[in-house]
Amino acid sequence: MTELLLPLVVLLPLLPGVLLTAWAGRRRVAGALPAWIAAAVTLAALAILLSLAPEVFAGRTLLAHRDWVPELGLSFGLRLDGLALLFGLLITGIGALVVLYGQYYLGPDDPRGKFYALLMLFMAAMLGVVLADNLLLLVVFWELTSISSFLLVGYWGHKAEARAGARMALAVTGGGGLALLAGVVLLGQIGGSYELSELLGRGDVVRAHPLYPAALCLILLGCFTKSAQWPFHFWLPEAMAAPTPASAYLHSATMVKAGVFLIARLYPVLGGSLLFEVIVAGTGLLTLAFAAYIAVYRHDLKGLLAYSTISHLGLIVFLLGLDSPLSAVAAVFHVINHATFKASLFMTAGIIDHETGTRDMRQLSGLLRYMPWTATLAMVAAASMAGVPLFNGFLSKEMFFAEALAAVHAGWGWIVPVVATFAGACSVAYSARFVHDVFFNGELGDLPRPHPHEPPLFMKLPVALLVGLCILVGVLPALTVGPLVQVAADAVLGAPAPRVRLALWHGFNLPLVMSLIATVSGLALYWALQRRFDLHLHHPRGLTGRLLFTHAVDHLFGLAGRVTARLENGSLQRYAALMLAAALVVGGWPLLGADLGTGARALTPVTPLALALWLLLLACGAALLRWHRQRFTAVVLVGVIGLVAALAFASLSAPDLALTQLAVEVISAVLLMLGLALLPTVAPRESSALRRTRDALLALAGGGAIGWLAWLVMTREHDSISWFFLQNALPQGGGNNVVNVILVDFRGFDTFGEITVLAIAGIGALAMLDGLRLRRPALDEANRPWRFATHPLLLRALARLVLPLALVFSLHLFWRGHNLPGGGFVAGLITAAALVLQYMALGQARADAILHAAGGRRFTAWVGSGLLVAALTGAGAMAFGEPFLTSAFGHPVVPLLGELALASAALFDLGVYLTVVGATLLALSVLGAVSRTPATMEASAR
Repeated sequence: MTELLLPLVVLLPLLPGVLLTAWAGRRRVAGALPAWIAAAVTLAALAILLSLAPEVFAGRTLLAHRDWVPELGLSFGLRLDGLALLFGLLITGIGALVVLYGQYYLGPDDPRGKFYALLMLFMAAMLGVVLADNLLLLVVFWELTSISSFLLVGYWGHKAEARAGARMALAVTGGGGLALLAGVVLLGQIGGSYELSELLGRGDVVRAHPLYPAALCLILLGCFTKSAQWPFHFWLPEAMAAPTPASAYLHSATMVKAGVFLIARLYPVLGGSLLFEVIVAGTGLLTLAFAAYIAVYRHDLKGLLAYSTISHLGLIVFLLGLDSPLSAVAAVFHVINHATFKASLFMTAGIIDHETGTRDMRQLSGLLRYMPWTATLAMVAAASMAGVPLFNGFLSKEMFFAEALAAVHAGWGWIVPVVATFAGACSVAYSARFVHDVFFNGELGDLPRPHPHEPPLFMKLPVALLVGLCILVGVLPALTVGPLVQVAADAVLGAPAPRVRLALWHGFNLPLVMSLIATVSGLALYWALQRRFDLHLHHPRGLTGRLLFTHAVDHLFGLAGRVTARLENGSLQRYAALMLAAALVVGGWPLLGADLGTGARALTPVTPLALALWLLLLACGAALLRWHRQRFTAVVLVGVIGLVAALAFASLSAPDLALTQLAVEVISAVLLMLGLALLPTVAPRESSALRRTRDALLALAGGGAIGWLAWLVMTREHDSISWFFLQNALPQGGGNNVVNVILVDFRGFDTFGEITVLAIAGIGALAMLDGLRLRRPALDEANRPWRFATHPLLLRALARLVLPLALVFSLHLFWRGHNLPGGGFVAGLITAAALVLQYMALGQARADAILHAAGGRRFTAWVGSGLLVAALTGAGAMAFGEPFLTSAFGHPVVPLLGELALASAALFDLGVYLTVVGATLLALSVLGAVSRTPATMEASAR
């Protein structure tokens, strides 16, 4: 049952969650439908986790495993232990509250389907991170969190600050993700596995390896950037441009805690060394104090909460860095507490912004009179954040102070208790400012929305539930979260954690004294800053992380601009020359010093056919050299060379290649003709003798290098992998056509990548021409640079005969492709060629009506369907426990038809067929709709 239920936790938000919310948002009367769908999906994932929780509390680790790319060590492996359960419940539980809150927060003009689809995508990514048992899979989901959070932060794309904040967040966290990938690869090589189930027990081996420091630093770099630790903290306040529901979710309970989670997850492997303790605990302590102090001076409500989040994340990181089992328990406990009070405070800030039109505390005051219920909830949540007794924040703060005192005897000295008390005082100060400046501090002033009032009940309900948890956990910690904290701490340590008695009162002790000092000092600090120095007049000065980042980006773009100015002059010939020269240098560098003499293997004797083909190629090459400026002639000569290549393939017993080459030449000729219609018939003469000399040298060097390498390969004995495919195509791939079996089975992933590139090229051509505005607004025969005859009778009669024959022939080639020459690619090309002929025969007006009515976009559905069919074929294998794109075959006996040779690879081939036909017709429809507008003429001139 675990094998089925555990993947559903991730797949429910990823597939139905994203697709259904996006679909619902596109409906004219969407209303609350996207929110209902998102809520149903989130609650279903939460219910699955709760159903599996009893086994986790019993001490078992639940695993679900499917091979993905086993040769790379990549598998779809999931694990549910105490730590994963804790984060999974936070992600889905708070996610459900955010879904409800967002329905009332978003305005009528905000696309709800887009928001909830992105929220579901992020939820799936975050669940994948916390449930992943394979480190490479974890990195995949890790990067997906960066991308989805980028989209959520930039949800209001019309706002400059949203775009800037999204770019900054993606740059910092994405860069850290690359470092994480490198560290994970090193860790997997050191530990001998990427599976956490195996790796977590090999901590001694990993820590003793000489590459341990490098792996540790790279992984911690990824964790620190994601969890906004100093000096990578600056992106989080800028991300406050996101809608408040996204901030409440990403920046309190989920995304920013991904780094914290990974440190905790890998603690049994990476922790326990002096290097780990110094880096992790030191960074956490510095971040804790620095961000707490900065938060006091922030005027924006969400900015204050952002820096307080950074500070509390530093607190958790510090606790995880200490070499103390009790600190792991305290860290886990504070993860829960911080998620509850910080999510409620973010939602409160959103309510205030929603009702008043501002989050600037310099404009807010006296809201208690107008929003008493919201004020009460905010005061309780802020008290919990400040660590006031009777609330959950107080309990984990006491545990933190206790660990700070214990660090004195662990070699850290009294600096840790002093810094901890200072950070606690700052926490009280910014919590007091949050409450006093907004709800008290005089009468209500001028506001963008002058009549604030209580929000709808269901907008306050998520805040009330979270505040209720703050009180309930604060009063009854052992009964509410005690077991969850214990199993999560066990998972962090990789061994039974000390049994801690979670209680409201532990007697009068030093941690309580530190708490009293922090409370009194914090209130005094706020009073002094507000009354003596007028905190509202404070403006930050000096260097900031944001400023340094902005300057670095500006200098990077400036450098790119200078390099571009040196290299780019608008000449495609120059770009091609530079690319070819670079390819020659890179390709020839490894050959320096190698034996480049002729081998002892005899060449195949020259046959009369081969000699005739060579002579024809030489003649075409010479003619192309002579008339290369005549564009139409050049296309014809290139087509002849392609046909000669097809004949050569046929003569060398490669009918698949010959068929494909022939079909490609036909399609290419038509598309090139359409493209040439937009250009002058004669290409301009080369500008100088130097350029002609450069081109000649590059041509001779490139052609000579390829020819010489071919000669060296053909005259040397070598072990070929061809025999492997010849021997295994039938028994393992179920087909006699080795070429097609290679394409759809042995190297199916390569083929999938190739059709993806083909699809991107077709859609990219459509987008590029649209961007250049080369598409005409109306069907205008007089404005078209090329036209067909109005009544091409002979061509129409021929097309009527050819089209059905070509379709039948394509179907024949498709079905026989696994055992005889053919396949989806060549069948798609032949179908496309027949449709091109039909297009030419219809005449201009009817062709426009059929192909161009939808602007070419209808063929993107063909392309997308092809990619989807190919992807689902590959994913279907994983449902049976096989790696991606593993094919199955059999020989069922069908009445009347007899024994049939069937293979699942035929479905993959169908995806190839649809993609090829769609991409070809997409290119045809785009080129066929272009006219000689001023933009066209300008582009042609360039």
